[in-house]
Amino acid sequence: MSQRDELIAIYAADLKEKCGMTADMDLLTKVTIGYVPSIYNKDASTVAGSQQSGLDTVKNNFLIKKLGLTDGSQLDAAIDAVPEKYGKSNRSKHRAVVY
Repeated sequence: MSQRDELIAIYAADLKEKCGMTADMDLLTKVTIGYVPSIYNKDASTVAGSQQSGLDTVKNNFLIKKLGLTDGSQLDAAIDAVPEKYGKSNRSKHRAVVY
């Protein structure tokens, strides 16, 4: 198993165990591939849910720029829900799971 495949398995386990969701493996794989090489960097591969700057990066660089979503209160509410779902006690959340 490649390092990327191992990471995807870790991300899928996080979705199941910490978020109570079954991973869409095709989507998870595409998101993971889209963020190579950052997934291999310990700092860049995670999002600090307690730091607004990390959540702003997700919002601006992924949701707005990559997905073309419109900035607004609904987008902010969805972003705010992620740390709640993933678990606030889990300080560093895998970027691919957050996306």
